[in-house]
Amino acid sequence: MKDWGLLLAAGESVRMGQAKALLPWQGRPLLQFQMTSLLEASVAGVVVVLGHEAEKLRSLLKNCPQAQVVVNADYKLGRSSSIKVGVRQVPLEAGSLLILGVDQPRPSHILKALLETHRRAGSAITIPLYKDRRGHPPIFASALFPELLAISEEKQGLREVLVRHRAQVQEVEVDSEAVLLDLNTPQEYERALKLFPKR
Repeated sequence: MKDWGLLLAAGESVRMGQAKALLPWQGRPLLQFQMTSLLEASVAGVVVVLGHEAEKLRSLLKNCPQAQVVVNADYKLGRSSSIKVGVRQVPLEAGSLLILGVDQPRPSHILKALLETHRRAGSAITIPLYKDRRGHPPIFASALFPELLAISEEKQGLREVLVRHRAQVQEVEVDSEAVLLDLNTPQEYERALKLFPKR
């Protein structure tokens, strides 16, 4: 049973004022950084969901055969629609799925540690924790894929599944604030650049 990644990069980045997937992060566009992190974490493959400016972003992945790119024509309906489009592309033999937004930069060693802990524990859901605050990305066992396909914006997307299975959520303590990063505004981006300058 192999682990897969789902990278969400379909949104319009309205609050940021420019495409978040193209923002520089650690010396490359954020989309490429995230893709590299996922692959270095030893996932079997990555489904990348595009929407707004899809063709421009697709060109950033042309040298990455492990990326299975799919376009969500209904991306304006919200994140839940992109998750469902992505989950439908995950192979049947996948054992779990790590779901990451392109605006949530995560170093590969954290992703790898989360996946290894999830696999070892045989958890239904695994979530990183930093100083008692839950972060991203969540990892879902394949048994929950049908529930992921039934989420909606009206019921707060993934939160609905997390609440339903709260007794089965494994929290993994990490020592980095990186799991809390969510780059929605220029201010959040600038703060993140200061916290995590280019290595």
